[in-house]
Amino acid sequence: MPVVAFWRAHASELGELLAQHVVLVLASTLVAVAVGVPLGVLAARRPRIGGPLTALAGIVQTIPSLALFGFLLPLPFIGGIGARTAVTALILYALLPIVRTTSAGLRSIDRAILEAADAMGMTPRQRLVQVELPLALPAIVAGIRVATVVGVGTVTIAAAIGAGGLGEYIYRGLSMVDATVILAGAIPAAGLALAADGLLLFVERALTARRRTGVRKAAAAAVAVIAVAGVGAFALVPREARVVVGSKNFTEQVILGEIVAQAIERYAALPVDRRLNLGGTFICDRALRAGEVDVYVEYSGTALTAVFREPVSRDPAHVLEVTRRRYADGGVTQRRPLGFDNTFAILVRGRDARALGLTRLSQLPAHAPAWRAAFGYEFLEREDGYPGLAAAYGLRFREPPRVMDLTLIYRALADGKVDVVAGDATAGLIAALDLVALVDDRRYFPPYDAIPLVHTATLLRYPQLGSALDRLAGRIDADAMRRMNLEVDGRRRDPSDVAREFLDTLR
Repeated sequence: MPVVAFWRAHASELGELLAQHVVLVLASTLVAVAVGVPLGVLAARRPRIGGPLTALAGIVQTIPSLALFGFLLPLPFIGGIGARTAVTALILYALLPIVRTTSAGLRSIDRAILEAADAMGMTPRQRLVQVELPLALPAIVAGIRVATVVGVGTVTIAAAIGAGGLGEYIYRGLSMVDATVILAGAIPAAGLALAADGLLLFVERALTARRRTGVRKAAAAAVAVIAVAGVGAFALVPREARVVVGSKNFTEQVILGEIVAQAIERYAALPVDRRLNLGGTFICDRALRAGEVDVYVEYSGTALTAVFREPVSRDPAHVLEVTRRRYADGGVTQRRPLGFDNTFAILVRGRDARALGLTRLSQLPAHAPAWRAAFGYEFLEREDGYPGLAAAYGLRFREPPRVMDLTLIYRALADGKVDVVAGDATAGLIAALDLVALVDDRRYFPPYDAIPLVHTATLLRYPQLGSALDRLAGRIDADAMRRMNLEVDGRRRDPSDVAREFLDTLR
């Protein structure tokens, strides 16, 4: 099976990602238990306080995962990319089931048992610890079980903010449109969820069957299993200080991230931590400025208009100078361009272009009212994106453009789901899927030179890092980038192998 072959070829990486996944779930669940059980006790004993607490936890539960990550990213201490934000989000999601089941378990205890405890002279604390919590423990474990399974699934999404885990394979597979890589992350994640659910179900049933005599032993066994798993998982997670290389979440960026990472390892002899598939421009930019990512590749036009909100300029030298100064003001150093301009490309199917004689964007308005368009979420919002393009060319489509992930947009066009998309000029799938890029004959789009960005503090700490990146300056032209994209998207090759082969050709 292709998935099994992939696991064998990436056994070490799979073990590391699985360990990261387990650690994130364990850490967040244990903290949620430590916070949620006391809140559940409070909710059971003080309904006026417990009601609003439970309602607040319920509101948090309704926030979509990616939106919650977005809210948490800018916050100090608990925000930023990586594990902190992921653990915080997982704790918030885990609180509701734990609070609810703890409160419900305590309220369901027979009043006669509580009266007997009072008659024996127990203090409220003694009654809680020795009677109520042991009797409510099966319900509490049921809540922990739900929280754990939810956590296993949510961690896969957290890979979008560099938290690691099996979601990295899922996002990598989506960027490559490769079902094998997607399944390589999805199957272990599903297996982990089933294993956690089965273990906690066993504990829950054991506690239900032995409320009096076996409660402490079963609980101790569960804690021991969790502790052993946690220690083992933490032991597998590397802790060495490394240069962190990031990337956005599409094929070209992952390849460039690998090229930069391997160049640093090869020419600067520095250890590298890869945080690829992080998400869009704003996540990468925020991570770089916060020092959570040390290096990533940006595009000059994107930096000018989307990051710094400067007016659109068509002069490449002017754009590079403006972005260099603006980045320097924020503690970021812009290195020399890599050698290619990845401008936006407005794409149509090859057969439509040939049948209608479409070659230029200025010809598109005549056909747009009968066609459907799809664009990435950034393109729909950016100053150099769809609003300005529609105004410059007078575009009006049959219906409002759909929002689609860049990793799926090319195949959606080729399969006839939509008729016009905005892609990347260097995308390998343009030729592979017989798509045609319309010429921007009114010169609407600014230049998008690929430029490595480095956190200045990191560059001062490791001067050899700058020399390693300069080895790449001007060495990647548009044809080379297009070929590498095609190797990954069209031939399903691993981006790290494609990057290594490219570096081997440099002298």
